[in-house]
Amino acid sequence: MMRNNVDKKVQAHVDGLFSGVGESQQLYDLKEELATNLKEKIADYKKAGMDESAAFKEAVSSMGDLSGLVDDMREVGQNKAKQAVYSSMTARISAAGLITGILLILFGVLTSAMLYFMDMDLEAVTGTAIFVVFGIAIITYSGLTRESSKKYAMNRVRAILYAVAIGLVAFSLFVAFTTGFATGEVYIAISSFMIFFLVGIGLWLGLIFTGTDRRKMVA
Repeated sequence: MMRNNVDKKVQAHVDGLFSGVGESQQLYDLKEELATNLKEKIADYKKAGMDESAAFKEAVSSMGDLSGLVDDMREVGQNKAKQAVYSSMTARISAAGLITGILLILFGVLTSAMLYFMDMDLEAVTGTAIFVVFGIAIITYSGLTRESSKKYAMNRVRAILYAVAIGLVAFSLFVAFTTGFATGEVYIAISSFMIFFLVGIGLWLGLIFTGTDRRKMVA
């Protein structure tokens, strides 16, 4: 995971703000939100002409007094009941997403199989595989927003972007097979595949290189 100097300074500042506060999913989410806001402000100040150091100081100053948030997170860190309610709620949402995604994949596969044995044209057979693409994207989002014993749940915005990236890669395969069977031309299939595949891979790489560590501290 590659991180630039601004990312490291922001993360160190945010970690320092909540130093000594008990770890929790809520704290992880809040730190992610604060880090994102700080980086956006720094980028804005740099566009306005400030150097990196001045932009960082101005962004930190614009956040104001965060002592109230620190106290709230300290209370959450000590309250296991609140943590359990929060975790169980996100776990239920994630489980619903995983079930929906799996059902969509099965529906797409079984419908394609049915059309194949009905001797339909191959482009019609592969057409219903679009449900598999949606299923893969939903499973990706739901899996990443699920807290585990070793990792915190990912920020929802980043999880959506990951789902879009993986969905685009899956969609590139869908488009390749559909257009290839419809036209009978391999070069059209490859050109259709290439567009969505490259955009998806580019987005995925961007997320990989700007990600944060979600691993939980070992007690």
